[in-house]
Amino acid sequence: MTESIVRFDGVSATYGRILALENVSLDLPANGFVGIVGPSGSGKTTLLRVLLGVMHASHGKVTRKSGLRLGYVPQVESVDWNFPVTVAEVVGMTRSAGRWWPRTTDQERNEIETVLCQLGLEGLGERHIRELSGGQQQRVFIARALFHKPDLLVLDEPTSGVDVSTRHEILHLLVDLHESGVAIVLSTHDLNGLASHLPRIICVNKGVIADGPPLAVINPEVLERTYGAPMQVLEHGGMPIVVDQLEHTISHRLRGSGK
Repeated sequence: MTESIVRFDGVSATYGRILALENVSLDLPANGFVGIVGPSGSGKTTLLRVLLGVMHASHGKVTRKSGLRLGYVPQVESVDWNFPVTVAEVVGMTRSAGRWWPRTTDQERNEIETVLCQLGLEGLGERHIRELSGGQQQRVFIARALFHKPDLLVLDEPTSGVDVSTRHEILHLLVDLHESGVAIVLSTHDLNGLASHLPRIICVNKGVIADGPPLAVINPEVLERTYGAPMQVLEHGGMPIVVDQLEHTISHRLRGSGK
């Protein structure tokens, strides 16, 4: 069996008296590529925060592999794009703890250029982050996380607020990173564009509702338990496609009326 790098055993987490996670147990292997899905307020981000160690479990136990290096990519909506900083400075911040400004050594500057090239951002190191496209901005923060040389890359809603082309770009990038040996865990609302392409999906609504490959997890019963609303699931090209039940019913009636 593949070695586990993070393990949750009966983990619960709270914000004051508000229960955000309840009795979550799961294993993340060294070769994992996992999507966490669920409605807003279901505990996805809390699960990532506990995984990263920035929030402590109120009950249960989180076990991380000794020496595990973690990289984190925040939601792009949480970034101040007007902050006066260049692409290279953003990437270098992960090794600038204790420094008032992200100064880097010659070796670090070479490593920054290497990781920027790896992500298709060569020549953009001196560009201000606000001057980049949405896809490039997301790549900068992935480069920032990779500069820390993580064993596990954690991303919070990496395709939120981006167009279809950028979503596909990010998906292909994550597949390439996973194939290079980086374990990946991400949260997402994007059931069709992202989650359905991942090898493993965990449905969360306070607790774990289901855990498995897309075809086993993305089905009407699991989705209704997760989201609290009926959803239609179709299969196309071996991939599950989620259709909102109300939208599907209206479309079906319109076709039946000839409109």
